[in-house]
Amino acid sequence: MTNFIPIFPLGVVLYPGESLNLHIFEPRYKQLIKDCYEQKKQFGIPAVIENKLQDFGTLTSIAEITKVYEGGEMDIKTKGEKVFRILEVIKEIPEKLYSGAIVTYPDNMDRGNPEVLRRLVASIRELHRMLNVQKEFNKADEELKTYDLAHHIGLSLQEEYELLNLFDERQRQEYLKRHLTKVIPMIAEMEQLKEKVKLNGHFRNLSSFNLDL
Repeated sequence: MTNFIPIFPLGVVLYPGESLNLHIFEPRYKQLIKDCYEQKKQFGIPAVIENKLQDFGTLTSIAEITKVYEGGEMDIKTKGEKVFRILEVIKEIPEKLYSGAIVTYPDNMDRGNPEVLRRLVASIRELHRMLNVQKEFNKADEELKTYDLAHHIGLSLQEEYELLNLFDERQRQEYLKRHLTKVIPMIAEMEQLKEKVKLNGHFRNLSSFNLDL
């Protein structure tokens, strides 16, 4: 299936099911949001990485316009719906300031491995404990998907985009597992280093060694 959608390129990765609050201030995007809201249409947020428009993005719906300012700027709440791939960018649309794209929607398998999910959630909670971060997910653990977890484990923008390019939940689970397997030992080493630095210069009660010479 292919169709035409207005696009709002941003330097973020939005995942299906994820909420994103935006402040709209550029004239072209004020027009885009106004058109989509009035016509009950969706728009696309393709990722921009290192000033380059990427092929993949997320179809996005407007949940609410929470505030309209005197100059026409807007605060809006949006929600990611599904991943698209850009086939062609349409830079000029008659009588519009914004651009659009012809896109297709890859099949996306969303059934993962429950046991891998359980271990992922446990690892993320351990990571947050080590970082002294308080964070709760708005779903029961067994209902969580990788899209719910990806922004909470310290992925780079490039890594978040790589995850968006995976269309099988089991592949996405393995991607997150590899990241956590790499990052948690690094954090643990940093914690040990911090403790050693704290001890430096302090009076310490150390056991002596009896050497039979």
